[in-house]
Amino acid sequence: MPSISKKGTLMPESPIRKLVPYAETAKKNGINVYHLNIGQPDINTPKIALDAVKNNTIKVLAYSRSEGSEVYRTKIAKYYKKHDIHVNHDEIIVTTGGSEALLFTLGSITDVGDEVIIPEPFYANYNGFATASGIKVVPVISSIDEAFALPPIEEFEALITPKTKAILVCNPGNPTGYLYTREEIKKLKTLALKHDLFLVADEVYREFVYDGLTHHSIMQETGLEQHAIMVDSVSKRYSMCGARIGCIVSKNKEVMATALKFAQARLSPPTYAQIASEAALDTPESYFTEVNEEYKERRNVLVRELKKIPGVKVSSPKGAFYCVAELPVADTDVFAQWLLEKFNDKGETVMVAPASGFYSTKGAGKNQVRIAYVLKQEKLVRSVEILKKALEMY
Repeated sequence: MPSISKKGTLMPESPIRKLVPYAETAKKNGINVYHLNIGQPDINTPKIALDAVKNNTIKVLAYSRSEGSEVYRTKIAKYYKKHDIHVNHDEIIVTTGGSEALLFTLGSITDVGDEVIIPEPFYANYNGFATASGIKVVPVISSIDEAFALPPIEEFEALITPKTKAILVCNPGNPTGYLYTREEIKKLKTLALKHDLFLVADEVYREFVYDGLTHHSIMQETGLEQHAIMVDSVSKRYSMCGARIGCIVSKNKEVMATALKFAQARLSPPTYAQIASEAALDTPESYFTEVNEEYKERRNVLVRELKKIPGVKVSSPKGAFYCVAELPVADTDVFAQWLLEKFNDKGETVMVAPASGFYSTKGAGKNQVRIAYVLKQEKLVRSVEILKKALEMY
């Protein structure tokens, strides 16, 4: 029998999706499952985006340009300008989601065996993208006791080797919700320039920032033009996860020319989704004000309720819509499966994402879970009530 590739064998399962079969079985058995495991917002997609597709009169659904339509990229550039990010349309490549943007970025700046330093816990699929690209993730552990702030820059520097090509951060962070400060971004900038490394920032949650704070992009830093690569997406911003439209943004012409070759190899991003995304850019600012206020309230409810459970530790996130909670259990992979297979309270249970999948350090995060506060407030209260009862029984 032909053998599977080593790369395929090493490819990690999604910690977010691997429990889906257990959830489906629970639902078939009549159990109501509250999904705290995945960042799928329940906020409505802007009507303007949906109508742009519904009311379109396209007769032939043709390829678009490999870098995405010029009209759309020009509008994205205008959107960024409002956020003090000054780029031209030719410094943007539209991708099939932020995921493809990350794959194209890694493909453009790393070779097999190269290393990328990432503060952990980090978005689980970075492990998968690294495996697919044949590169090594070098983690710098951040601590729940420090609310997952940027680890000391000396810890990053100690890990730099001749094989280090980049530092990758997610800002605001998934799974932690941590928002890097301007000072922390400047520290990373200094390090990237000193060692001539790329600084890659996954900024897909830029619109979700709370408590009067502001998001500071790597693209706002002068002097970093040849080193900065930003990854973005419409998935979370407009509650359009199914559109699968993202982008790479960089002023480094060589990086963009290389990424374009990867884009040409997959032909083009989806046409209808670009039409929807282009229309979404006309969404009024009030949409974000209302959505941000709703997420802030959900965060407050979730953190308040979690802190009532004995033995649970949680940090209050400043952005995105996730938090990491430490539970009084030895292994949350086992606990999360038990919640779906063996436990219910009045015919209801919860689905959480075990946090070990958001680390690359073996054994790290075994007593942590990521919780996405993408449910209405009353559902979050009920979910935490179920979690409390489950922990008591467990």
